[in-house]
Amino acid sequence: MKLFALCVSLLLAISNAPSSAAPQSGKSVWLSSLDLSRMHQGWGKAHADKSVTEKAITIAGKTYNHGVGTHAASKIWIDLHGQAARFLASVGVDDNTKERKGSVEFRIIGDGKNLWRSGIMKSGEAAKSLDVDLRDVNKLVLLVTDAGDGQDFDHADWADAQFVVSGSIPVAIDPPAEPRTVLTPQPGLQPRINGARVFGMRPGSPFLFTIPATGEKPRHYEVEKLPEGLNVDPMSGQITGTIRQAGVYETIVKVSNAHGTTSRPFKIVCGDKLALTPHMGWNSWYVWETHVSDKIMRDAADAMVKTGMVDHGYMYVNIDDCWARVPGSKDSTLGGDLRDQQGRILPNKRFPDMKSLTDYIHSKGLKAGIYISPGPTTCAGYTGSYGHEETDVKQFVDWGYDFLKYDWCSYDKVAGSRSRESLEKPYKLIGDILRDQKRDIVLNLCQYGMGNVWEWGKAVGGNSWRTAGDLGGSFEGIATALFRDGFDVYSNNKLHLYGGPGGWNDPDYLLLGYLSNWNGQTVPTPLSPNEQYTHVTLWALVAAPLIFSGDMTRLDDFTLGLLTNDEVIDVDQDPLGKPGYRVWRNEDQEVWVRELEDGSKAVGLFNRGEFEASVTAKWSDLGVTGKQRVRDLWRQQDIGVFHAEYTAKVPRHGTIFLRCFPSR
Repeated sequence: MKLFALCVSLLLAISNAPSSAAPQSGKSVWLSSLDLSRMHQGWGKAHADKSVTEKAITIAGKTYNHGVGTHAASKIWIDLHGQAARFLASVGVDDNTKERKGSVEFRIIGDGKNLWRSGIMKSGEAAKSLDVDLRDVNKLVLLVTDAGDGQDFDHADWADAQFVVSGSIPVAIDPPAEPRTVLTPQPGLQPRINGARVFGMRPGSPFLFTIPATGEKPRHYEVEKLPEGLNVDPMSGQITGTIRQAGVYETIVKVSNAHGTTSRPFKIVCGDKLALTPHMGWNSWYVWETHVSDKIMRDAADAMVKTGMVDHGYMYVNIDDCWARVPGSKDSTLGGDLRDQQGRILPNKRFPDMKSLTDYIHSKGLKAGIYISPGPTTCAGYTGSYGHEETDVKQFVDWGYDFLKYDWCSYDKVAGSRSRESLEKPYKLIGDILRDQKRDIVLNLCQYGMGNVWEWGKAVGGNSWRTAGDLGGSFEGIATALFRDGFDVYSNNKLHLYGGPGGWNDPDYLLLGYLSNWNGQTVPTPLSPNEQYTHVTLWALVAAPLIFSGDMTRLDDFTLGLLTNDEVIDVDQDPLGKPGYRVWRNEDQEVWVRELEDGSKAVGLFNRGEFEASVTAKWSDLGVTGKQRVRDLWRQQDIGVFHAEYTAKVPRHGTIFLRCFPSR
């Protein structure tokens, strides 16, 4: 009996001993009891003890009474006060997406350290259980990513999720606040010539180019060796006219004001290629969507001049969807005959005179863009071009448009399949028609990356092609799409091998400033200040078109600083036209590089993580040797001369944008 009692005593002592992983004592706090309004996600809302669709939480046939249903990409920050011992949960894709092939990855990060990750999980897979040691952790982040393949139907569950705490209960908090610091210095009083240094056109087409320059006004413009047929307005800097003879014309642009004179080479290439550098301008969709009007377009053109964006190289003022008429509409503003007796497409009553509108935009030294679909209707249900392609292009030429966005949309009804032949067909047709016009119209292929469009977009006449879905497909999902479509789609498909002069990879517009929230309001972009710097930096590195799609009439200093940094724009508009690419990655930290015409390298240090991190650019990764003079492009300041590598602390979701020059 004594031996039996001793054994029982030993067993009880062992069972009550503290775990090596975490203390056993404490109270449980359900994750679902926290303020879930602070959980940010790509679609819908987080729900306590229910799935994101407000049904019972069920993973692989097992139902859970407690938990949080969310949707990738999802994130919640939690303050543990250093008094939590453990976090326990079972995680997986909710069963209501079983046939939808949802795929996610769960991650847990504490004070900047990766504490646990699930690996990729898919619909129908059994839940994975976790028990994470939280001792001495203060700030915890629970993440659900889209596993790198898009966020469609990524319904994710933190089932039976609970904290074991010994003191204060966990509190859901907002991510760390970021100051909206304007890094771009104000332009100086002296003249500076900005924007593209090369411009393409076809013989016989009307020529319009406004020399982008900053410096105190009034400014005086002149161009040496200007080819026959072109003239420059000395007060506005607008170059107009027509070149009849194909050739390469090397000119010298000069700009003067009371503080001095500056000059820069400017090459005009008259041949068969447009868009020798990525397009720069504005598009109406992400702020005005279905409400666009003639007045909105004129106001945008006015703002592009008034804010000085034209002085930094912005050129195009583009209408997106919703300018034509709606088949069968009872709305007198939008309905009526779709075409006239000659088959020419008719604008709705919000656009009373298209020719007058383009004339107004051109009078500002800017170019005008328009939108339509190759299908019977556009994405928003307005009249499309199917069966009227030649007539519509002729109408666009007569109206005076310079840019065409051609959006796949309802063409699915015509194509019958998404074979490569079917995907190419409407774009080759419109590209051939445009090539025969006596007006240069830049063609943007908007078909969301289907069929690896980057492999054939240029061959069918495209000057740029969308590489993925809409960056702002959902207001809440803009940040997720930025990191997925901007970074991963680009790197995984080696898109830098396809973009270049005449045809550019287009990851969508710059979603800065005030945007539509798709609920009838214009509100500030959901991107944090760091994410906005990352947005523009990456677009410049990969030689993407810089098309802003926020409210042109409500630009503050911070947004203007993002859009008008001339050293950043110089990278995007570099005439060599070689897009950048990723050379190093470690979890959430990345280094990207772009080769530039003068032999220097543009370098982006990125931190996609939730906490500040050090990122190192090694010369061996960048393809350079010896001492390098390193310059901070956003601040327009030299940092110093470095040998072998450069290291910087990069804020969460932020970037450091550098240019490295050989030091002599």
